[in-house]
Amino acid sequence: MTTSTGTAPSPRALARQRRRASVARFWRRYRAERAGLYGLAVLVLCALLALFAPVFVGSDVSSVTEAPGRPMQSPSAEFPLGTDQFGRDLLGLVIWGSRVSLLVGLLAAVLSVAIGTLIGVTAGHFKGWYATVMMRVTDWFLVMPTLVLAIALVTVMSRSLTTIVVAIGVTTWPTTARLVRAQTLAVETRPYIERAKALGGGHWHIMSRHVLPNVMPLVLAQTTLIISSAILAEATLAFLGLGDPTVVSWGGLLQDAREAGAVSAGDWWYLVPPGIAIAVVALAFTLCGRAVESVLNPRLGVSR
Repeated sequence: MTTSTGTAPSPRALARQRRRASVARFWRRYRAERAGLYGLAVLVLCALLALFAPVFVGSDVSSVTEAPGRPMQSPSAEFPLGTDQFGRDLLGLVIWGSRVSLLVGLLAAVLSVAIGTLIGVTAGHFKGWYATVMMRVTDWFLVMPTLVLAIALVTVMSRSLTTIVVAIGVTTWPTTARLVRAQTLAVETRPYIERAKALGGGHWHIMSRHVLPNVMPLVLAQTTLIISSAILAEATLAFLGLGDPTVVSWGGLLQDAREAGAVSAGDWWYLVPPGIAIAVVALAFTLCGRAVESVLNPRLGVSR
């Protein structure tokens, strides 16, 4: 293969061409997954709403002193989703809360996947006593209730978004570690790994240049699935009163509705919008994750 000038392309140019071809092939297969496209469209819409929330609803939407409506007002033309116990517009609060819920879900999922990938790759590569210890630690986290561990961490630490992210991230990594270790063990048996070792490739070279690129598709699919779990975990912790009281999130709105007695009073407009938002976004991430799994491993699509 030569360029227009008649010279052979450089290795970097060839690598870029292969990456572009791989991305194009991935997108072509992903478009065939209709459910994944629906999930992606919902996520793009939610991301745009979260990014431009200050433009749509204003930065003072959560202010109690500047609430524009009457407390616990039912849906109307002025307030399509009604108001909360302080008279704040619930539609604006739901849009503003998407910023916190999505951010916490993304950061917690990245932390969880990073820990799981690190432990999975190293345990699959080094084996021996290190792998035994790491897998026993992983098993311990697997059998322990994730929510209970997260609640314990949030209880002993300060109540902030950072605490929520850390609590979710350090309690949800074991599944990723197990999957990545199994994939690493499979990759390590391939002939080119033996050739790389024979040519003097060290541990870091093997793991970073050969093992990690082969497990990244699995990590990508796992990330999309964990984000939905992280959003649900954040909403649960906030609903239990363990979230940051200074920020607005979907789980925090549910907790405010419970404290305001919306359930017993029948004020459904206070409970339904944030609950639907949590369910829709979690479902969208799950659909995207399943679609990515089917694209990266076509046998899954045949079996389902």
